[in-house]
Amino acid sequence: MMRFLVFLLLGVTAPVMAQAPKLELPKLEVSVNRVDHDGQHMYEVDATGTVAAPLPKVWRILTGYDRMAEFVPDMESSKVLSRNGGEVIIEQFGVARFLFMSRTIHLIVRAVEQPMSSIDISLISGDMKHYESRWELVPVPETGGTKIVYHGKLLPNFYVPSLLGSKMVRNDIERMMNAVLARLDRRDAPKVEAIPQP
Repeated sequence: MMRFLVFLLLGVTAPVMAQAPKLELPKLEVSVNRVDHDGQHMYEVDATGTVAAPLPKVWRILTGYDRMAEFVPDMESSKVLSRNGGEVIIEQFGVARFLFMSRTIHLIVRAVEQPMSSIDISLISGDMKHYESRWELVPVPETGGTKIVYHGKLLPNFYVPSLLGSKMVRNDIERMMNAVLARLDRRDAPKVEAIPQP
């Protein structure tokens, strides 16, 4: 239902050296807690995963906001409205699904970038009462890959069943994070230079 909530993510991976031993990457870890904030139920989310992609590629993809809809589940579009140094304003449309119902979601968010380190996202307007998240990127020297740490707080402005809410959010975060990590670890096809015609 809330797969659209954690839109801001991306990725690619470097080829693995043929002779280098393949190291097992840690699996995705996700935790979701429902907390009371001013009498309302807010969800706090933590997720951690590791990809083989080097930090510069992870950063390039995670900050390629205009292309997020290509791999983030239930995101229909993502568009940069403005950029001022490390501050980016992004408009996103997605779909929230619950049982047999679906609802179009519109968000405008602010992303504040600390190059090669973190992205802080906060809600400007849209179909949420509260939304903030932080992406942290940590190089993994042993593998040449990158550890990705996500922390978010969200409060939808639509009804979420209290008994199912945490499970729904967890399922959606896992689905979104798995899609993002898979995109980060995807090998891009090598670019082929055009052969000049005589």
